[in-house]
Amino acid sequence: MNSSRRNFLGRVAGIAASGLAAHPTTALGANERIRVGVIGIGARGSEIARQAQSCPGVELAAFADVYTRRLEEAKKLAPDAASYMDHRRLLDDKSIDAVLIATPQHLHCEHFTNALAAGKHIYQEKTMAFTVDHAKRMRAAFKRDAGKHVVQIGHQHCSSGQMTDAVEFLKGGRGSDGGELVGRITAIHAHMYRNTPHGKPQWSRPVYPDMTPENILWKSFQGEAETHDFDANRYINWRFFWDYSGGNVYENMCHQVSFWYKALDLRIPSKVVMNGGVYLWKDGREVPDTMNVTMEQPEEILFSWDSGFGNAQLGVTEDVLGADGTISKGAQIRYAPQKVNRPQGVELQGRTTTSPLAHMQNFFDAIRTGQPVNCPFEVGFRTSIACRMAVESYRQDRAIRWDPAKEEMV
Repeated sequence: MNSSRRNFLGRVAGIAASGLAAHPTTALGANERIRVGVIGIGARGSEIARQAQSCPGVELAAFADVYTRRLEEAKKLAPDAASYMDHRRLLDDKSIDAVLIATPQHLHCEHFTNALAAGKHIYQEKTMAFTVDHAKRMRAAFKRDAGKHVVQIGHQHCSSGQMTDAVEFLKGGRGSDGGELVGRITAIHAHMYRNTPHGKPQWSRPVYPDMTPENILWKSFQGEAETHDFDANRYINWRFFWDYSGGNVYENMCHQVSFWYKALDLRIPSKVVMNGGVYLWKDGREVPDTMNVTMEQPEEILFSWDSGFGNAQLGVTEDVLGADGTISKGAQIRYAPQKVNRPQGVELQGRTTTSPLAHMQNFFDAIRTGQPVNCPFEVGFRTSIACRMAVESYRQDRAIRWDPAKEEMV
């Protein structure tokens, strides 16, 4: 073993031992602190760790990551927290009540199932499952747990005030004429566009000199993915590669899909088609930078999503198109009547506000009180399958259908 890694592991083992001694395992009471471990303390892991830290009665107790630099940087968040390069050692700490999982997508299944088996409450970053097989394995673990532990999926828009307003519009609770606001919905149009300066590709991260086999547990990072020789670029820019990433479908389409899957209680699509390509960023990435997805829902709704990384004009929006009205969601959420069917209808604007911490706070409130989470496992499951169908359509260059009886893509 390289001396730098040996010294590092020695330091974090000492921190871990002192942490275990200081916090004996106790039953979680309403006023006790919730001790949290973070698995995957990169950019997103650090962001949600800070969110957790900002919630009352929460302590960051441990971090796990396969890269030594990440664990060193995590000390800025919680200097006394334990550090591990093997997430299983974090899970062995019985004083940790809950874990935040923010690892690359292909590792979600491994970390989720291990965490539930270890008896932890879980905040699982999106997209919940990488493949259909992973989704089923995660569901089996969730069912075995039988509701003993809270599972929140990281589609944070499900906790937003916009969700409250969307549900109210859909229920027709604000129609001054007593009529249904939206009516029969036949289509949802969603966009997700952004841009970056020339020479700064979307998602691209620099390779640092210390990204070496001595400082990164390459085998742990690869997980069940196809085996490759150590490659620092594949590690740090994992979002570029199909082995570890679903591209922007898994990064952003999932959020827009999960919002409306929850609001409308939509099922897994009957058929999905995805087209596009790497049209702009010729930097070795495999996932497309420009794409569109069409999902035929069994509810007879056509859900379309298009996205690109070369122009931000269209931004991030969704429009739910009903015979009696339209719900338009962007920075704000609004309702507009279809005058042909609601001549007396008036436009409405969403007015519910929530804290940026709402989703994380909901997770901890569910642990303490047993209240429902705002993005339950089932929403994450259906969203994951829809996203996987899109990726498989693109990669196989054909329409992908879902067999609900066999629960298989065909």
